[in-house]
Amino acid sequence: MTGSSAPIHIFGGPLSPSQAGLVLSLAEAAQAADGVAPLSEGVLLQVRHGSGPLARDLLLTQGDFVAGFAHLDAPDADTQGGDTSGELVVHPAHRRRGYGTALISALAAGADGHGIRLWAHGDLAAAAALARSAGFTRFRALWQMRMSFGEPALPGPVFPAGVSVRTFRPGEDEESWLEVNRRAFAHHPEQGSWTREDLELREAEPWFDPGGFFLAERDGRVIGFHWTKVHPAGGEGSPIGEVYVVGVDPGQQGGGLGRALTLTGLEHLRHLGLTQVMLYVDESNTAAVKMYTSLGFGRWSTDVMYRRPLRDLAGLRG
Repeated sequence: MTGSSAPIHIFGGPLSPSQAGLVLSLAEAAQAADGVAPLSEGVLLQVRHGSGPLARDLLLTQGDFVAGFAHLDAPDADTQGGDTSGELVVHPAHRRRGYGTALISALAAGADGHGIRLWAHGDLAAAAALARSAGFTRFRALWQMRMSFGEPALPGPVFPAGVSVRTFRPGEDEESWLEVNRRAFAHHPEQGSWTREDLELREAEPWFDPGGFFLAERDGRVIGFHWTKVHPAGGEGSPIGEVYVVGVDPGQQGGGLGRALTLTGLEHLRHLGLTQVMLYVDESNTAAVKMYTSLGFGRWSTDVMYRRPLRDLAGLRG
């Protein structure tokens, strides 16, 4: 803990509204310094609206200043060994003092016998060094891909026979969408575990637009979807669209439905006057990467997940 002028304290427990505001300010400072948001949308929603009953939030303070924050989700029964995943951030003015290591140690102590996976957004060198020093290994990579709308124009969507497309109806389509989402992402550790509450939190967000949320149906049953999102103008100077999530019921794959839904959402974003669009895709999902590349997307940045299994956490406890 070299460089500290006051003792540090790690607080664990539900965040008060004032503490949540301090965490959001900390995240903004880190994004300004690093050029990438340090916390995912899911963690930010929990900071703002309250974390789940089995999740943990840790605040690292030095004196009266919040110098770091860490979040740990509930263990995922579908992951290897029932790992729990999390994220952490240290204020740019308080780095290189051992605070990241202190937060990891506190996460390990509160992991309740589970291995830990930590996301590092932007694949920054400092995050990689911290992960290595704490005994974590690179486990998963998530690409952000982008493309610009221009010439030549994208082809029009061609849907399989018997498929119709409409937009999402809030208050009516939640359960149908959740059912298809669970099947489409049964092996996805984040997306496939969404609940009604997860969906409704996003429906309440200012960016939510049911007119950009497309559902594909066959015989009156939802079989696929493309949910788009528009990020407001920020540091980049202009709004940017997002292929937020595309999913196809496993029994309906192989007929070009995913590509047709992707093109439907992209055409919607282009008609909004946006000039750029982004998406996230697992590096290992070669089929999806190939499809997005064929549409004109290119790799922009990488988020990395590091893992330390249960057997390696004993040295971080106590």
